[in-house]
Amino acid sequence: MFAFNSESYGPAGALLDVNYLPELGPGAPNASVKDALRRFTAESLFDAPVVDHDMARACLAGLWLAHNFLDDSHTISQEIHTPTGSYWHGIMHRREGDFSNAKYWFRRVGEHPIFEPLADSARQLANEETLTPRAEFLASPARWDPYRFIDLCEATVRGQTPHDALCRRIAREEWRLLFDYCYRRALGQS
Repeated sequence: MFAFNSESYGPAGALLDVNYLPELGPGAPNASVKDALRRFTAESLFDAPVVDHDMARACLAGLWLAHNFLDDSHTISQEIHTPTGSYWHGIMHRREGDFSNAKYWFRRVGEHPIFEPLADSARQLANEETLTPRAEFLASPARWDPYRFIDLCEATVRGQTPHDALCRRIAREEWRLLFDYCYRRALGQS
């Protein structure tokens, strides 16, 4: 799984909790960090010059989302007209419970570079659990299937599967991988 160290993310690191476990639903906004989030701009998240402003804004969308400010995250991600902007947008709609809209945005993502490591992480996490038939696809995915994950999250939210903790851990890996991807590309790193 992805080794996440909040200290690796410059000024943004102060708002990153290594134990962050996202809700499957909207969650309660973390009011204690709202003022700090408002002070950040896409450029001030970084210790170095920003090379890709869309990726920097994507990091900002991810931070708002991590603190359960779905509307603020949505405002930013819907203005990023890239597959990665669509990815953050899709996660936000999945979290708000608009599962069909989440699938729409994931269709706009296509194949994303984090899908391969996400599939690996999901497999590792799934193999630590007893899976219901709805979740068995996680045990040996040939590739990451965001639509099946959306369906699993929906079933879990509706109480049709016992996989809340597993879905949340996978969503955390997804958030970490996507944030890291955006952060590195914002600085021109591969």
